[in-house]
Amino acid sequence: MSSGVVAASECLAKFNDLKMKKSLKYILFKLNDSRTEIVIDKTSESSDYEEFLRNLPADGCRWAVYDFNYTLEDGSHRNKVCFFSWSPDNAPVRAKMVHASSKDALRKSLDGISVEIQGTDSTEVAYETVVERVKRFK
Repeated sequence: MSSGVVAASECLAKFNDLKMKKSLKYILFKLNDSRTEIVIDKTSESSDYEEFLRNLPADGCRWAVYDFNYTLEDGSHRNKVCFFSWSPDNAPVRAKMVHASSKDALRKSLDGISVEIQGTDSTEVAYETVVERVKRFK
């Protein structure tokens, strides 16, 4: 079910900077205050995954795109552009409902996503968990 929310044009522009120019490491997206549009919450060039996790609010929903780097068992390096849907258990129920019904407005506009990660607690978005998910999509 769609919520009627649309993604702001800046979302696609920043996503293309991350994907094509490699000028960003991650982008956090959120609903604006009137819950009518998806806007950019934060961008970062930092490759510190723990910093990214610290920017996911404990009581608020976010979407994110992360240019995820990892190493295979043979030592070769890979990267995948991951889409995160963060909806923590202690976020308000209404916020989680609007977040879930608005996801496709953003996700479908971002071409080139390799893996989608849904997280409701820190274990579901931990580095090791994400590595296991992205390795399945060689």
